[in-house]
Amino acid sequence: MSDNNKAIVFENVKKTYANIRYGYSSISEIIRNKFFAKGKVISFNNERNVLNGVSFTINKGETVGLVGPNGAGKSTMLKLISKVTCPNNGKINVFGSLGALIEVGAGFHPELTGRENIYVNGVLLGLNRKEIKKKYDEIVEFAGLKEYIEIPVKRYSSGMFVRLGFSIIVCINPDILLIDEALAVGDSEFQKKSLQKIQDLKKDGKTMVLVSHNMFAVESICTRCIWIENGIVKQDGHPKEVLKGYLGSHEIKDKEDIFNVIRKGD
Repeated sequence: MSDNNKAIVFENVKKTYANIRYGYSSISEIIRNKFFAKGKVISFNNERNVLNGVSFTINKGETVGLVGPNGAGKSTMLKLISKVTCPNNGKINVFGSLGALIEVGAGFHPELTGRENIYVNGVLLGLNRKEIKKKYDEIVEFAGLKEYIEIPVKRYSSGMFVRLGFSIIVCINPDILLIDEALAVGDSEFQKKSLQKIQDLKKDGKTMVLVSHNMFAVESICTRCIWIENGIVKQDGHPKEVLKGYLGSHEIKDKEDIFNVIRKGD
């Protein structure tokens, strides 16, 4: 397939994090060393492979849901795409402008107001002051934060953070949107508005990568689903089929875990 049709390409991507262990014998010792002395590192020898040779291609206009258990590497994949972190091995190519909502409050300066953070984030996302000013009213209106926009964001709730961050991302109109669990935060009205906005962007041919534990949202929004687990792609295809495999696998596993707990207690 021509590169003109590609939006994101992962080629044998590996990402490893080191598990650092500390030589403390009690919680009080941890607290004392953390706040009043430097902790002594015992070992770096434990490493966790978050992604272990992951390869896939996302084409322009696709809406892709990333699913998997906690710690599977879904959020890490978004961070790799947006270059918040780098792979240990492999290659990642992104074609087009990028807007990412990965962590609550990421990119916001706590001492700046909502209005000031809109301008700062706009610049970081590649807009000039004139372009941001043109989008400003739309961002504030979508977020529903007009009465709080001149307040420092350190006083915002987590829901208000996400509403502002999501509004900035969707209103600047990037080619590719990365969204991590934003649909799970905020009141029902904002969630409904966000889902409708994503549907509108989907119709406009935008490429979107969505991480969510809301399986209904993934199945109803996405055109494709990738199941990540144990550092590899377990399944990649139509959302209905992938979710059937994922949910079926974990339903069995959960029942086995419960049975094992009961059996150990006998």
